[in-house]
Amino acid sequence: MKKIIFTGGSGRFGSVFKKYNNNYKIYYPRKKDFNIENLKTIKKFFLKIKPDYLIHCAALSRPMDIHNKNISKSISTNIIGTCNIVKICSQFNTKLIYFSTNYVYPGTIGNYSEADSVLPINNYARSKLGGECAVQMYENSLILRICMTEKPFVHKLAFNDVQMNFIFHEELAQNLLKLIDEKGIINVGGKKQTVFSFAKRSNKKIQKISAKKILGKDYPLKQTMNLKKYNSILKKK
Repeated sequence: MKKIIFTGGSGRFGSVFKKYNNNYKIYYPRKKDFNIENLKTIKKFFLKIKPDYLIHCAALSRPMDIHNKNISKSISTNIIGTCNIVKICSQFNTKLIYFSTNYVYPGTIGNYSEADSVLPINNYARSKLGGECAVQMYENSLILRICMTEKPFVHKLAFNDVQMNFIFHEELAQNLLKLIDEKGIINVGGKKQTVFSFAKRSNKKIQKISAKKILGKDYPLKQTMNLKKYNSILKKK
């Protein structure tokens, strides 16, 4: 049975992922035993477990404004922490799967493929792209640019003029292990729709708001990705 270390097991996605059966031995280390900002703890845990894979889901995400108010924490967790993970994975030749975000794309024309240029739309996305840069230096790796959220949709308001590819955590939780032997970059998400249309599926009381009116005319409204690669892989599994 192959072994996986999963960082961020106590987070929103990790809590959902744990519910699904699989054919791997998965370890969800506590921060005191595996601190991504401390190389010694990472290496010590690797020596003990000798993992075949590491799924790096641990990150600083919400609230989004924390990446503006506390850039030091954002950098330490999302960039330096990921760099530390890459260093140790490369030493042990462990396959690394990194959770990134669709927000690394400019969001102005939509239907972005994995080969398209990136231009992060906020500091959170910049921090995740910083992690991507380290991961791409390591050949035995996979980057997932993901558009997902909790079910039901957690906010009371949703943009009716922003197009995205949202899926709920449960969908990726069921499909994640089908992807881990791939390499390179894969866009992960669902069908193209407005955030409001997606949110209404799980929250009938959701209210419409306009990103253009609230955030200005320059806010990127077409944040969709091309999912041909992702869907093709799933069809083969």
